[in-house]
Amino acid sequence: MSTHHGTPGAAAPTLDRLAFQATVHCLTGCGIGEVLGLVIATQLGWSDLPSIALAVVLAFVFGYALTLRPLLGSGMAIGTAMGLALAADTVSITVMEIVDNAIILAIPGAMDAAITDVLFWASLAVALLVAGIAAYPVNRWLIARGRGHAVVHTTTEVAAGGSTGQWRDTGMSIPSRASSSDFKSRCRSREPNQSPP
Repeated sequence: MSTHHGTPGAAAPTLDRLAFQATVHCLTGCGIGEVLGLVIATQLGWSDLPSIALAVVLAFVFGYALTLRPLLGSGMAIGTAMGLALAADTVSITVMEIVDNAIILAIPGAMDAAITDVLFWASLAVALLVAGIAAYPVNRWLIARGRGHAVVHTTTEVAAGGSTGQWRDTGMSIPSRASSSDFKSRCRSREPNQSPP
């Protein structure tokens, strides 16, 4: 993913863009975990329940890991970083996993397909795409209220003491020490004007 370096006078991303980037971030971790979990379970010949359990566990592990990596890389303590990762990703990953696994279970033959079958990969792709679409409004709602990934960006910035918070993996940034209400108003001010119906 591209790196974004905040520069003085650079416009902060809109709320929609932040929500999209947070969703892609979570979807990446979920996707890695889901694919790896289902490939392992399929190769081992596991039944549906343990296969899904492994995929869900790995989705959370990789989802949190993608958030932890830059936090730990900046010198943050493991306990603090883990708390931020849990706050930033848990709701989004949970929504994605519920939707993703519900779709895979609903597609006839998807859980029985071998990893060499087109159905295996097609069902995973469709399920992850729909899961990402379902998680986007959740991430948007959380960020607009200063929660979810907004917590990570605010805390990273306060710890860094700079003028712009930077999220190296996704290019997200927010103004320094922004409160939840300040953050919401700044995001809303950058949304396109919508004329009333």
